[in-house]
Amino acid sequence: MIRPLGDRVVVKPLPNEEVTKSGIVLPDTAKEKPQQGEVVAVGSGRLLDNGQRVAIDLKAGDKVLFSKYSGNEVKIDEVEYLILREMDVLGVIG
Repeated sequence: MIRPLGDRVVVKPLPNEEVTKSGIVLPDTAKEKPQQGEVVAVGSGRLLDNGQRVAIDLKAGDKVLFSKYSGNEVKIDEVEYLILREMDVLGVIG
C-alpha cells in the first residue's frame, strides 16, 4: 500500500454511472474522469514554516469530492488510485 507524505491523501476513485438518467449507455470514450472517491490513506499533515505540523482533516474511509483534473494517478496490483493534496479535496460526502 502507499503511505502518503505531508499534506497528501490517497484516494480510490469511485466509478461513474455508465448509463444516463434517460437510459443511454455511455461508451468509455465519452465518460468523464471520476470526481468522487474513498480516502484510503492520509499523510501526516502540512509542515508550517515554524516547524509545527497541521493535521489533515480527513481520515481513511471518508467519501470525498475532489477537483476534476487534480492529483497523480497510480496503479498498484491492477487497482487505480489518486494521490491528491489536501487542498484538492473539495468536501466530504455525508
